[in-house]
Amino acid sequence: MIAHVIHHYLAARAELDAPGSPFATTTIEVRGVQLKTFAAVPPTMRALWETSALQGDKDYLVYEDERYTYAEIHAQVRTLAAHLVAQGVERGDRVAIAMRNYPEWVVAYWASVCLGAAAVGMNAWWTPPEMEYALNDSEPKVLIADDERIERLMHMPAQRPMHLIAVRTDRGDSLGATRWADIMATTDPGTLPAVDIDPDDDATIFYTSGTTGFPKGAQLTHRGSVDNIFNIITRGAATAMAEAKAIAAGDVPAPTAPPAAAPAQAVFMAPTPLFHVTACNCLLHPGTVAGGKVVLMYKWDAGRALELIEREGVTNFSGVPTMSRELLMHPDWATRDTSTLQGMGGGGAALQPDLVGKIAGALKKGQPSTGYGMTETCGIITANAARFFIAKPESCGPVVPTLEAKLVDEEGNDLPAGPDTVGVLCVRGSIVIKGYLNRPEATHDSIRDGWLNTGDIARIDEDGFVYIVDRAKDMVLRGGENVYCSEVETAIYHHDAISEACVFGIPDERLGEDVAAVIVLREGHELSADDLRHFLSASLAKHKIPATIWFRDEPIPRNANGKFLKRDLRKELVGE
Repeated sequence: MIAHVIHHYLAARAELDAPGSPFATTTIEVRGVQLKTFAAVPPTMRALWETSALQGDKDYLVYEDERYTYAEIHAQVRTLAAHLVAQGVERGDRVAIAMRNYPEWVVAYWASVCLGAAAVGMNAWWTPPEMEYALNDSEPKVLIADDERIERLMHMPAQRPMHLIAVRTDRGDSLGATRWADIMATTDPGTLPAVDIDPDDDATIFYTSGTTGFPKGAQLTHRGSVDNIFNIITRGAATAMAEAKAIAAGDVPAPTAPPAAAPAQAVFMAPTPLFHVTACNCLLHPGTVAGGKVVLMYKWDAGRALELIEREGVTNFSGVPTMSRELLMHPDWATRDTSTLQGMGGGGAALQPDLVGKIAGALKKGQPSTGYGMTETCGIITANAARFFIAKPESCGPVVPTLEAKLVDEEGNDLPAGPDTVGVLCVRGSIVIKGYLNRPEATHDSIRDGWLNTGDIARIDEDGFVYIVDRAKDMVLRGGENVYCSEVETAIYHHDAISEACVFGIPDERLGEDVAAVIVLREGHELSADDLRHFLSASLAKHKIPATIWFRDEPIPRNANGKFLKRDLRKELVGE
């Protein structure tokens, strides 16, 4: 049965990539390397945004009790774009966005990319020192920030000259900033400023946690962002085609009831932050292209999410696995109307096999889905959904159409293909980032001849489905957030009482993993776990601060190269 189901999926993928298909791929030279890309898609994110104007008075954004149509947001994008141009923003400049998931985030994003300026996604959880680093690194010409982020800005040293736009706050005048409301009160120019954008211009810069203690600004291009959207669309089309073929062939039973009528409008819920590719590139982008309604959340709360799913008729829920599990376990799941959900899952971490089955059993008209990806690939690397996910619940799916994949050993040598081969996963294609801003050495270390070293240990089965076995990077994946252990260790070592610090991940039922630390104090010093957490709160975002801290009297064990034996420590302390 599984073989038949997978056969139909692979056949549908091949049919969609055939010459003449709107989803056919081709190979072009990009930055001196031959890369796979879609042959006939819009060249830039601006071109895609302009097509969404056809949606007119359809709902586009919902935030709490606020509701905005496509026409209204297009008017705001044009108005903000004109203001940005008046501040000197040109193609190749950068506009930083630092706020929660407000509608203004979306407006600021589209206005920036439509001008050929890179939208810099600032992590809303960053502390003042983390914000300061990213602003100095990206050198935005304009910063658009909400009240909470402006408060942090006031605790930083004087910044390089940049225009500040204040969102949902009255602080504007005291800071010499322009209030968002004043910009929106100006006349809509009716058209976007003219600009010639190249597909390989930066569209977005998203910061990834850094193995050296500093985050790196990943440069996502227009071409990569557009192709990521169509990779997602192609996955959905292949799933639907394969489902129909499998039923027609009698390989799977036909539904006992007639299929539900298609909703008048797809409704996407955005429970994760827009400053990540998960929400921006993998939800906002395809939701906009589909003419869908996007429901924004101020912060994650499973009970509130269920209210909004019922109220807005959400059809697509895409978050980190923790969120899906919390929805299913919430006492309101049984009483809220979730019948509109057609897809539930997401990315940011592996969707555990038991959760795949739970989602499949809980949704009346929907199926589970997952995507494995990275900031460095503008979104998804693989995707798996519906009965094809149920058939291989431990796999994150085959690579998307615009990627090639291979496995290499620790020295970077290619490994022979085969279902039993395990190695570091490398991918190459149009969606791989241009590089890391201001970091040529880091770019060279991660991307060579177009091949991105994901740092993840994987195997690829005979059907091309990828299985993530382990992570080569010293990283904790906490509820979809990457936390690099060395960054946390660096912060810990700034405390005078610390002699040795070793940070690693430990299992957590809700988050998948959480951050833990083993500490050896200097002789004659005292320090409690709460004291250390309070010290770290000044330099690290809350999700990076160790939830579990062990103090040790003897030195931390090391290998012959002097590196801490983290796996041995974890096995000793938590049994894994």
